[in-house]
Amino acid sequence: MKVNEFIILDQFIISRYTMAVLPHHLHGNSYAKVVEEDGEYVVKMRPLDIIKRSCDYYGASFRGRRDGTRAVIGVTHKAPIAIEPLNEIYVFPTISPNDSRCVWISHLHVYKYEPTKNDQTIVYFANEKSLLLDVSYYSFMNQLYRTAQLRTKLSERMEARERKLQYVFRMDRSNGWQQR
Repeated sequence: MKVNEFIILDQFIISRYTMAVLPHHLHGNSYAKVVEEDGEYVVKMRPLDIIKRSCDYYGASFRGRRDGTRAVIGVTHKAPIAIEPLNEIYVFPTISPNDSRCVWISHLHVYKYEPTKNDQTIVYFANEKSLLLDVSYYSFMNQLYRTAQLRTKLSERMEARERKLQYVFRMDRSNGWQQR
């Protein structure tokens, strides 16, 4: 269904093309507006429910991803979420995820950001779209850096594991073991 130039969906899974998930009110209902590289959709789900469903879709619970963030970088409040690290799908909340005004931003798509005079932040995406967020510049910058730290640490761990596996494989082959 299409309303006011938005396609309305019953459900949604975040992908590499998702730039932001915002709260959206339509006909007295609390939904989400999803901003993708190539369009925008209204989804009949709350933003946090989209984040949780996306985590489930990629094989981990939201709680597990949140606990993983705490284990990797020690962040417990407004934690960035690695929805699917192999595809670089990392999102972060602008305020508490339980707050109905929370916006989720994809780290991959943030091109630049700047403060406004009203203690808000304008976020520019790589495809030249932008969003005005009701969050301070410093809070936004902190969330962005936390997410960068999570991405870096997880990437380093995945690369170290891959190097170790390659080393073990080479050692096994040099000792006469053959892969079958």
